[in-house]
Amino acid sequence: MAQAAQSVETRVMPRLEEVKEASLGIRYSTFIVFAIVFMFVALIYVGLHIHMTELEYNIATELSAKEQKLEEQKKLKLEYAMLKSPQRIESIMRSKLQMSYPDNDQVIVLKKSGE
Repeated sequence: MAQAAQSVETRVMPRLEEVKEASLGIRYSTFIVFAIVFMFVALIYVGLHIHMTELEYNIATELSAKEQKLEEQKKLKLEYAMLKSPQRIESIMRSKLQMSYPDNDQVIVLKKSGE
């Protein structure tokens, strides 16, 4: 009977070790799958973060360009207002074109034909 008990023990032990090895193999492969999935998700996150940073730099560049354009527009509006001022036009008329205001006898008033 002692031999029978010993043989039962020896038979049970290898099976238990096989089960442990099999479960360890499943755990190891599961760990590898989870590690690969985690690395894939981490790579996607990093890639999206890099893309977002590039977009932020592009937005900052475009906002800076917009501010420069607005400043240039203000300067051009001021220059336009200065160029169309009546005082400037009159000074050009007198100096470069040698023009002057007409005398009273040079003015002819036209009446409407219906009056």
